[in-house]
Amino acid sequence: MEKRKHIDVVAGAILRDGKVFGACRGYGAYAGTWEFAGGKVETGESDEAALMREIREELGIEIALVRLLGIVDHDYPEYHMNMRLYVCRHVEGEPQLRVHSEGRWLGRSDLYTVPWFEADMELIRMLEAELC
Repeated sequence: MEKRKHIDVVAGAILRDGKVFGACRGYGAYAGTWEFAGGKVETGESDEAALMREIREELGIEIALVRLLGIVDHDYPEYHMNMRLYVCRHVEGEPQLRVHSEGRWLGRSDLYTVPWFEADMELIRMLEAELC
């Protein structure tokens, strides 16, 4: 039996003025699907360092991690993913879409107006209480 690839991911629910930043994947098989920005944790890297690095690379902004919101283990056809979603505070800069095709600040009433990744949907319900 073939062993499924496993990826270890951190993502940020970046909050500003009662809204969270969502981004639309602009490439690959999942182009058009919305997600929380973030990415893979490199060997020997802490979650905080990985998330801050990924957010700088993807969006060009500075954040501060506030707390872990939740953990999801999810099977996609190509891989198994373990994702830790952190509530983050926006510190500085305006998001620049370096790898995403679209991005916007979403309030509670906007959360379900975009097509999220399945794994992200599991955490969105937990996030609603943080938003206006």
